[in-house]
Amino acid sequence: MADVTPVVVGVDDADDQDALVRYAAHQARMTGVPLHLAHALVLPGPFGWDKEEEAGPKALVRRASTVVNRWEAVARSAFPDLTVKGELPFGDPASTLVERSAEASLLVLGHRGKGGFPRLALGSVSLQVATHSRCPVLVIRPGIDGARPRGPVVVGADLVHRTPQVLTFAFAEADRRSAHLRVVHALHRPALLPGPGSVSSAQREGRDTEDEARSLLEERISELRARHPQVPVELHIEWVRPATRLTEWSEEADLLVVGTRGRTGLRRLFLGSVSGEVLHTAGCPVAVVPTQDEQ
Repeated sequence: MADVTPVVVGVDDADDQDALVRYAAHQARMTGVPLHLAHALVLPGPFGWDKEEEAGPKALVRRASTVVNRWEAVARSAFPDLTVKGELPFGDPASTLVERSAEASLLVLGHRGKGGFPRLALGSVSLQVATHSRCPVLVIRPGIDGARPRGPVVVGADLVHRTPQVLTFAFAEADRRSAHLRVVHALHRPALLPGPGSVSSAQREGRDTEDEARSLLEERISELRARHPQVPVELHIEWVRPATRLTEWSEEADLLVVGTRGRTGLRRLFLGSVSGEVLHTAGCPVAVVPTQDEQ
């Protein structure tokens, strides 16, 4: 029997972690896997330990254990039947979580937006992990209550790059949450050429393009519909910037799902433009699913 891969949530000693831990615990319970709480032990720089009341590796481990124990208690209190375990990896938070993603089913992280524009400030750890993770990463904002679904699951569908991982994840999440699934594909409107009949010709071509996109999208999701027959599905083919529409619908969504576009090598240093933008601006939790184009 294969090992069960846990949901891993990155935690620290901030007070806003309570909602994050409860959300991750609810996610693990819905998925039927254990919850692991990871708190990175950051080693001192080349100049040694800071002068504190308690300094040294033993004190570092002691403080970190206190953090993990605190959030373990919160998770167990919320879901007594959930298997909960603490982890204290050595290293910077982003690197340790990326490494941990190879053996996790999901990473859950806080948004940690700060400053006068909280909808634009994304923590560097969350962005780095979402870019490089081997498993899906779910980033949530403060104040989100994962135990109270509020709307549909919204997923951005890419018909140019064949990346079924994104739609597969979205269908599974909608099924677990007993939610509608809103599948969104954005089309790019070509510039009109001057001349008689150019507008009507463009309108006909636009309708044909929409029909072709809808037909292809129906084909792509047919197997997933059969696998999740209880999930109501809405298809939206629209002439709009994808990040704009996804952000708008995130205001009423329970979850927004996007992909990384399967970048490798140096191109993996950055998320796709849509994924990166909605991570900064979405009004609901965002799941970033690592993808690799199918040939």
